[in-house]
Amino acid sequence: MPKYLLIMRGTDESNAAMMADIDEMMITTRQFIEETVKAGVLLAAEGLDDPGQGVVVDFSGEVPVVTDGPYGETKELFGGFFMLEVASKQEAVEWAKRVPTAPGAKIEIRRVPESDEVPQVG
Repeated sequence: MPKYLLIMRGTDESNAAMMADIDEMMITTRQFIEETVKAGVLLAAEGLDDPGQGVVVDFSGEVPVVTDGPYGETKELFGGFFMLEVASKQEAVEWAKRVPTAPGAKIEIRRVPESDEVPQVG
């Protein structure tokens, strides 16, 4: 069965809204995870640390430039993911619609190609 990555994307505003009621968000997220486990579709799920703790390595110039967070212009931040093994993109969409999140957040869905779909070197 195909694998799909549900990428959680938030804005400064949606992340602040989630943090304002973090206890309720954690409860509903645990419930969502339990549902995906019971359905046998969850492969992995992780959240990410505050973006202010991260760095960006920018390859725009001749040498890579490292910039510490927090970043300017944070329109959409990658906040975490769920990796599901489901029968179709539509099934991944249906699960994504159930992810607990705050208004303004988005879930990007990307299929993870199987190893035989990736061009081989040599």
